[in-house]
Amino acid sequence: MRREVLMLGTILYAAGCASGHGGAPDADTAHVAAMAHEHRGDTPTANASTAEPRVPVTGEEVSYGTVGGKAVRGYMAYPSAGGANAALPGVVMIHEWWGLNDNVRMMARRLAGEGYRVLAVDLYGAQATTPEEARGLMMGVMQNRPVAIENLRSAGDFLRARRAARVGVIGWCFGGGMSLQMALQLHDRTDAAAVFYGQPVTDPAELRKLDDPLIGFFGTADTGIPADTVRHMERELKSLGKNVDFHYYEGAAHAFANPSGQSYDEAAATDSWRRLVAFFDRTLKS
Repeated sequence: MRREVLMLGTILYAAGCASGHGGAPDADTAHVAAMAHEHRGDTPTANASTAEPRVPVTGEEVSYGTVGGKAVRGYMAYPSAGGANAALPGVVMIHEWWGLNDNVRMMARRLAGEGYRVLAVDLYGAQATTPEEARGLMMGVMQNRPVAIENLRSAGDFLRARRAARVGVIGWCFGGGMSLQMALQLHDRTDAAAVFYGQPVTDPAELRKLDDPLIGFFGTADTGIPADTVRHMERELKSLGKNVDFHYYEGAAHAFANPSGQSYDEAAATDSWRRLVAFFDRTLKS
């Protein structure tokens, strides 16, 4: 019965996005159900595919702003050689479904090793260790998007205040959808956006807000983020004249780039990382 309910959520989610209502309460509820279905049985356990940066980096826990009267905290990483005050392009990194855990911190260090100041934000305020916990935390954010957007606004401002002339945003799964939302809702604070299998938006009125180059990575076997819906979004963006570059990995499932899940696909993860770094080098450094 539980599997049937979750599959129904997947269907409703796809229908909601296809009709252009991604972000509406009913679509969000179905989207969270779809993500729960994709992550059923998962645990956030790192496997041998985790990687450290190419050059030494410094990582530290930081407070990057105040939202609703409460301090928001995250994890910042940057190349050690330049020191804490070096002027570097910035990247807001948004965690996936489990929250800001050690896997996300590892990804922040890895990207920092490519020459960026990376701020991994915390939109949950907690870490999930079970799919049930993650589902509740994700639903809490989806039901109160304005708070999450203010959190991301603080993150972008934090990086600008640390001499980042350009700021990009990246996210996976839950964070992929929020990365797209940051690019749409806070386009005056971002310069490039990357989405890994995040919640699509197909409403042309919303997509028209995009000012940044956008790169996306999706698996064709992802039933939670259907490739047909993503292609619909891609067509809408291109019809609006937006700078969009989407990549589809044949046979890759949801969370194919997550080394702390059971769907990791080494070939897709390696290729998408290479393309991601080249994209940020092109849009944030040149």
